[in-house]
Amino acid sequence: MRLRLRSPRQLAKVLINAARRDREEVADYLDSRRAEWEALAGAAPGDAADVLEQLTEQDAAELLTELSATDAADILEQISPELAAELVEDIPIEDLTAAVSEMTGEAAADLLFELDDEVTESVLSLMDDESEQEIRRLLVYPPDSAGGLMTTDIAVLPIGLTAGEAIERIRLLNDELEDLSYVYVVDDEGRLKGVISFRDLVFKRPGASLDEAMVPDPVSVAAFSDREEVAELAQRYRLFGIPVTDGSGRLLGMVTSDAVIEAVQDEATEDFAAAVGAGVGETVYTDVGHSVRMRSPWLVLNLTLALLVALVIEHQTGIISKEPVLAVLMPVVASLGGNSGNQSLAVMIRSLASDDVPSAQVSGILRRQAGTGLFNGIIIALVAAGLTYVLVGVGIFSSGADASAVALIVALAVMTNLLIATLAGTAIPLVLRRLGQDPALASSIFLTMITDIVGFGGFLLVATALLS
Repeated sequence: MRLRLRSPRQLAKVLINAARRDREEVADYLDSRRAEWEALAGAAPGDAADVLEQLTEQDAAELLTELSATDAADILEQISPELAAELVEDIPIEDLTAAVSEMTGEAAADLLFELDDEVTESVLSLMDDESEQEIRRLLVYPPDSAGGLMTTDIAVLPIGLTAGEAIERIRLLNDELEDLSYVYVVDDEGRLKGVISFRDLVFKRPGASLDEAMVPDPVSVAAFSDREEVAELAQRYRLFGIPVTDGSGRLLGMVTSDAVIEAVQDEATEDFAAAVGAGVGETVYTDVGHSVRMRSPWLVLNLTLALLVALVIEHQTGIISKEPVLAVLMPVVASLGGNSGNQSLAVMIRSLASDDVPSAQVSGILRRQAGTGLFNGIIIALVAAGLTYVLVGVGIFSSGADASAVALIVALAVMTNLLIATLAGTAIPLVLRRLGQDPALASSIFLTMITDIVGFGGFLLVATALLS
């Protein structure tokens, strides 16, 4: 493979496309041209990470070991902790330790959390005492908590300084800290007392006291708070960062805006997984045994509820034997109800996730959703009835009954199922929240049971009433 490119970013783009066709060729190319690989890693670690993600774990590990510890750390920080843990399995422990030592504390903790306990302890034992202690403190917190998301590299000043003194202190911190958007003020025991933006601090007169310039008692979050609370506070108060405190109010760190965005995205995907009964926090890199343990209980529940639906159908087999066309139309009714219910379910879970559903508004929300379900039900029922009438009338669907009777059955069943499905999709998350559970928890499974029972059972009951 021969490449003539002017920049590392161009190289990365070409390599990514080439790796999708033949990743071994790309690995051989980079291995034989270490200068280009080092230039890419140094200039564009994010692009270098994208290239490694296309290669085998062994090839990726070999390329990482060819880099300096700093460049390897920059690349690992650009890769999800789950995938990074897979890529570093074949890296010698000394090289892994060197790279982890160059990572930010929170990124290093996230990576070590995904590794086997033995590997984690080996890495920590080879690190210097200060770095080891910092990472051990961070490993105490779950990755999806405020403590797991926070960075400890923050600007902290003692109360009692003047604005001029504070600016001089921050100048000294400039080379050490990447984020100076907020400056936190603490007392002698490290308790959070206030916050001031760097911009506001600069425009204060030099002799002004810091406690006068700061915003006292800023919004903060406890270290073990779930990321959902972090995301909610950031959105509610429009913050670029949220301070994290312990039980005594001592400042531990800050959740940055980047971490908040990541938390919002992770929470959304977690709700989606929970709604369909997948393991919360599960990824494509999760261990097989763990994935099975998380998913199988919900599959068993799904089976139980499906058997309940089958029992409802079994009691109506007589009308199906009399009019076989009903067996063809039943899934249509159930499918329409399922789609309508999932639309309401998605809207409700989204609203609950953003804390946009106060209890006082529940009755009004249910009324609006009932209206939506009713009018949608009428519209779709008329369309379904018309199509059924035509298909039965021209003989595409054979039936011994009159085409108008079959069309009426479909219309009534569709309208009823869409109304009930819309209400169910709205009510199930509300009921789960009232019970103290995650509103998204397997809600799709319960919704499917309701729409199938109403879709199949209700359809056959209507057919029995009209055709008997």
